[in-house]
Amino acid sequence: MKSISLTAILAGTLFGASLLHAADPVAIDVYRDPNCGCCSAWITHLEDNGFVVNDHLEADMGQLKQQVGVPRELASCHTAVLNGRFIEGHVPAADILRMQHKPDLLGLAVPGMPVGSPGMEIGDRVDTYDVVAVEADGEHSTFSRYP
Repeated sequence: MKSISLTAILAGTLFGASLLHAADPVAIDVYRDPNCGCCSAWITHLEDNGFVVNDHLEADMGQLKQQVGVPRELASCHTAVLNGRFIEGHVPAADILRMQHKPDLLGLAVPGMPVGSPGMEIGDRVDTYDVVAVEADGEHSTFSRYP
């Protein structure tokens, strides 16, 4: 009887572990200037968190940002597009995943390049920064705050 219980426990554990890896990876398009080092570091952050990144080198980032609807005051160095919505700047992967459950949002942005945000790690310094949600009506609100 004990061997059946042990077998059941092992089978359940293995099944549960396989479910953790069964989720489809999230594909995201990232547009960046070819000379941007922090953009590459942010891409690594996304890949480390299970995203499949389609990396696009873009000569005219201003035009691209305008096309995808990034408000000028929320601009940063790189722009990603996921399911038709923008992710501007150094947005943490966890927030991008949470955004998928908020269909009313046009996008998320981390304006500027705050030290300590994903891709902007410089030693132990971590500046406080907000991830800004852009609503369908154009209004902005705080989606999350770090640290």
